Amino acid sequence: MKWVKRIAIGLVVVFALFYMITRPEDAANAVQGAVGAVFNAAESVGRFFTSLAA
Repeated sequence: MKWVKRIAIGLVVVFALFYMITRPEDAANAVQGAVGAVFNAAESVGRFFTSLAA
């Protein structure tokens, strides 16, 4: 099963590189959206714990 995981990871990496090369603006927007989602999630967790403390 390790070889299946390696092949899957390799395919994901190749697809990501192909996407970055052929559509760099779309790839940048996707990364910005993912980073924004992480920051929004962290902010929401912070608000949750602030509400618990109040």
